[in-house]
Amino acid sequence: MTGILIAGTSSDAGKSLVVTALCRVAARRGIDVAPFKAQNMSNNSMVCADGAEIGRAQYLQAQAAGVAPTSAMNPVLLKPGTDRRSFVVLRGHPGGTLEAGQYTTGRHQLAEAAWAAYDELAGQHDLVVCEGAGSPAEINLRQGDYTNMGLALAKNLPVVLVGDIDRGGVLASIYGTWALLDDADRSHLVGYLINKFRGDAAVLAPGLEEITRRSGLPSLGVLPWFDGVWLDGEDALEVGRWHHEGESTDSAALRVAAVRLPRISNATDVDALAGEPGVDVQVTVNPTTCARADILVLPGSRSTVSDLAWLRRTGIAEVIAERAAAGRTVVGVCGGYQMLSRLILDPEGEEAAPGSRIEGLGLLPVEVDFAADKVTSLSQGSWRDIPVGGYEIPHGSCTVLDEAEPFLDGCRVGSVWGTMWHGAFECDAFRRAWLEQAAADAGLDWRADHRAMGYQALRGQMIDTLADGLEAHVDIDRLLGLAR
Repeated sequence: MTGILIAGTSSDAGKSLVVTALCRVAARRGIDVAPFKAQNMSNNSMVCADGAEIGRAQYLQAQAAGVAPTSAMNPVLLKPGTDRRSFVVLRGHPGGTLEAGQYTTGRHQLAEAAWAAYDELAGQHDLVVCEGAGSPAEINLRQGDYTNMGLALAKNLPVVLVGDIDRGGVLASIYGTWALLDDADRSHLVGYLINKFRGDAAVLAPGLEEITRRSGLPSLGVLPWFDGVWLDGEDALEVGRWHHEGESTDSAALRVAAVRLPRISNATDVDALAGEPGVDVQVTVNPTTCARADILVLPGSRSTVSDLAWLRRTGIAEVIAERAAAGRTVVGVCGGYQMLSRLILDPEGEEAAPGSRIEGLGLLPVEVDFAADKVTSLSQGSWRDIPVGGYEIPHGSCTVLDEAEPFLDGCRVGSVWGTMWHGAFECDAFRRAWLEQAAADAGLDWRADHRAMGYQALRGQMIDTLADGLEAHVDIDRLLGLAR
């Protein structure tokens, strides 16, 4: 064995899900397996033990495989800052920027680094399960592609297509992908999977038979819709899969509103809150929803200044100020914390004109300085004698100017909390104690169920559910046998 590439007919078709499940299935069978994604475009990231930053999905896939996450598993991470510029993370560390016009022509260095990382993993593991990016049928990007068919040709990998039937048009998307590829690329396609199927499989069968007749690609299986299963999202399409917009149907639930910022980053911080029994999370851009919630969360942002201006335009900034004045809980994480500050300094023009001084929301006595170099690290500490861990990937430094209660490398004033730590809410004891404090501040008699399954155990259960589903509905022996 060497590797296999799981490609999707579109973004969010289920590539990450299949790679995660296949890593766990292979590990169960005693195969030394590792995940790989040559290039990830996502503002959701995680920090490895050595300080390297990679996509959250690849971090989770490494856990599914039972191996330590490393930068080789996601050598190129593009973090969108605007619609036309992405910040490059190369082998886990800042690597400059990539403009929209360079997307097809300026990635040769990135390709070399990505393919070298694949070789590194292939030399260390029996099987490398690769995840594509977007769709391999984006023929306008084919010339500079190194993560879909470019990777398959360079490393002689078989490619399995995954299509999402829940969106509709899955047969057309599979056949259309096959049809758009040239002969060299098409020769690497070895089969397809259908994802998120609900209903009678016999109704779908004639369509699959016709796709196989026309393309020669066999169906390797049909995965069902998995209720209650969600993975770390890579993009805005995934944010809030577990939420609904509007009023909670559970009158006893603690209502949490998380603001869907335009450049939201590490929105996965909210996942642990959503997984807590008795907590209703809504990801929203509605000021009324933000006003009514018991807790308002400002997540991270890859473009703090731009998203701060957006808060003001939408009226959510006014809602935040009103909540603070009324003693109602607001918590900001990383970029969200920076927005709550008094002043943001941008001497080198990272997000605004050089030398800019931008007024924050002024709810915490903090000054933000974007001149500081980016530092990625794992963090350990405590809150009210409760051990807490997390990770930091800050763009800029925060200095607390006046008296304020320390809070996870941030601070608290009244009902307003700010922290630079991502992942802290994944710590069960801390999350439940903090939620109980926030509920008490809101005058609510809400208590956490301390007997409920913890967040990490819940994530492990979800991975096993996916692996069990793959084993039940996909020809695993054939799939693994295709790996070259």
